[in-house]
Amino acid sequence: MLIKDVMHSPVLTVDETVSLEAAYAIMLQRNIRHIPVTREGQVVGMVTDRDIRLATSALARGGAKGLETPVREVMSHPVVSGDPLDPVEEAARVMRERKIGALPVMEGSQMVGIVTGIDLLEALLRLTGVHRPSGRLEVRLLDRPGELAGLTRLLAERGINIHSLLTYATDSDTLNAVVRVGTLDTHRLAAELRQSGFEVRWPPSKPLSHPEP
Repeated sequence: MLIKDVMHSPVLTVDETVSLEAAYAIMLQRNIRHIPVTREGQVVGMVTDRDIRLATSALARGGAKGLETPVREVMSHPVVSGDPLDPVEEAARVMRERKIGALPVMEGSQMVGIVTGIDLLEALLRLTGVHRPSGRLEVRLLDRPGELAGLTRLLAERGINIHSLLTYATDSDTLNAVVRVGTLDTHRLAAELRQSGFEVRWPPSKPLSHPEP
């Protein structure tokens, strides 16, 4: 999945001369938390509702700024941005490392979209297939050729469709495969996998009292 698949476009922006009060009013009206700041149509910064609240607080370093203060005085710059063809996991990595909640999406010097933390959560839900009726399996595999193929082959032999499949490393020797499958009878399927020698982490061998995630 690419950034262009989850970004919002067109993007609401404010000019650098707009007051903090006006920018905050726009955020409340549109129910957003981040606005790119422009100068002569080009993106030069980002301002968030948190930036405005901190800047106008009595606890602000150097004293509170007035509501008429232009956003250019509190915006973050230079702008950290992404490309529409970047993978969503790259956007997540950048946002986590920079501790930012939104990423303008640029094609050259033109902004074509914006992606936020909420958009990345939506991407995670789509990647894991939870929007579709399905069951969840999590199986620990040795990290070597053929292990994942063996799991998918067993599911295919039982006529089980795979909606999504993600893996993540646990240590140098193993990985966990999280599989969304086209059946809700995952306890029976898990029992069959265990009988075939697989280490099934979810669902547990004994049903839990709460619903399956």
